[in-house]
Amino acid sequence: MKKLLLPALLLASPLTQAASTQKPNIVVILADDLGYGDVQCNNPERGKIPTPHIDRLAAGGMRFTDGHSSSGVCSPSRYTLLTGRYHWRSKLQSGIVGQFAAPLITPDRFTIANLAKSHGYRTAAIGKWHLGWNWPVTSEQRPLLQATEKKLATADDESAPQTTPSQKAAWNTIFSQTIPGGPTANGFDSYFGTDVPNWPPYCFIENDRTVGLPSQFLPNTLFKNHLASNQGPALPEWKLEQILPSLAERATQFVTEAAKSDAPYLLYLPLTSPHTPLAVNNEWQGKSGLTPYADFVMETDAVVGRVLDAIEKTSESENTLVVLTSDNGCASYIGVRELEKMGHYPSGPLRGYKTSSWEGGHRVPFMVRWPAMVKPGSICPQLVQQADLMATFAEVLGSKLPEHAGVDSFSLLSLLKGGDQPVRQNAVNCSAGGVPAVREGSWKLILAQGSGGKGKNDTAQPVQLYNLAEDLGETKNLAAEQPERVAQMQALLEKLITDGRSTPGAIQANDVDVKRY
Repeated sequence: MKKLLLPALLLASPLTQAASTQKPNIVVILADDLGYGDVQCNNPERGKIPTPHIDRLAAGGMRFTDGHSSSGVCSPSRYTLLTGRYHWRSKLQSGIVGQFAAPLITPDRFTIANLAKSHGYRTAAIGKWHLGWNWPVTSEQRPLLQATEKKLATADDESAPQTTPSQKAAWNTIFSQTIPGGPTANGFDSYFGTDVPNWPPYCFIENDRTVGLPSQFLPNTLFKNHLASNQGPALPEWKLEQILPSLAERATQFVTEAAKSDAPYLLYLPLTSPHTPLAVNNEWQGKSGLTPYADFVMETDAVVGRVLDAIEKTSESENTLVVLTSDNGCASYIGVRELEKMGHYPSGPLRGYKTSSWEGGHRVPFMVRWPAMVKPGSICPQLVQQADLMATFAEVLGSKLPEHAGVDSFSLLSLLKGGDQPVRQNAVNCSAGGVPAVREGSWKLILAQGSGGKGKNDTAQPVQLYNLAEDLGETKNLAAEQPERVAQMQALLEKLITDGRSTPGAIQANDVDVKRY
């Protein structure tokens, strides 16, 4: 009930009446595992993958060089982007939302889609959700979602594990029902996508139902070469290559149709790429001259180009605010060492990759194009977070957020208008394992040894302190030299935890007792 009342409360508030009559359309494109250095304009000297369309987006607006996701992995970053609230205030203290898991966003949590709807926007999500659903699966049915026979992922045959009569019956029951708790329960009028492209169910989901009934397992051959990861229910003849083009088609169709309406629109487009499955379509295979991952980055860039073209063909291009970013850094397991030997560095000048507390884990491509407001070719060095989209959109719409909403979100509007003063003094970014990295100005404290993600620790110091203004590559740990600064930044993190927010306002409750490091 609380969530249902929020849009009405916003509309009723006198503080919301200043919203501009020329509300911009809003498009948020979230790439999946796209490294900071995978984008050519971010990494001109050590980047070998052409990204002309993302570069075009950056050239038409503002490119942030110190922009961050909340985490070095996907689900927590998606939560933070949509809610303007750090994921570590939720039950997700580490890792990602599991297969067939419950929703991470609670029913009373306000999202950017709720905000937009309260101002009369048409809202849509197209792509990868990976924030959980209320799957209609009983405890007795859960074992039936898994294959009973096991084959190695390197199998070359086209055969698949056999489904039993009990599995077929259970799947038919499960996937004939609605799936509550997803995008349409969180402010989006419509949804189309695959929940997690390398996990079951291997089918599209539209709004709150699967498109078709999964009835068999995937062929064994689809579990090699960085394709599917987990076996499970699939549609017959499901093709991994069809996912990205289908999202592009739906996105361009939505933009074209929505632009004909008098109502503004918000499109959240969380792409499934260049994350695995590296299901590169024929047109793009070998295009990069590097690796399949590099080919997939180029195919992803082309999808961005299709969406930009669709926007530019409408009469509302000038007043369409487009954000492009990534949920975390490039995944090292796709062959980054091979790419580095070929002269391409997916993290650019940064240390580390996906899962890490080092910059390569969460400093990501981050750019905004809004021709009516943002000067083309702008570059902003200020610290910003994906959490900041909530407060930015609220200020653009002249709206005051509810007290408990966007508690870690700072508006970027002054920067977009050309200002050069910081909008936030601090930030927290986490590794896959939950290890926090605290930013205060250019200083960064990691409360653990090593990357905080996967892999061996590589330092004897219990914590790490870096001055990124002088050491962007995080090569010199200054913790032993500056114990007072370490203590001060630890105290800052504790205050951010106990206050339940990093923005001014009333103290808020975290969902759980936040883990300390």
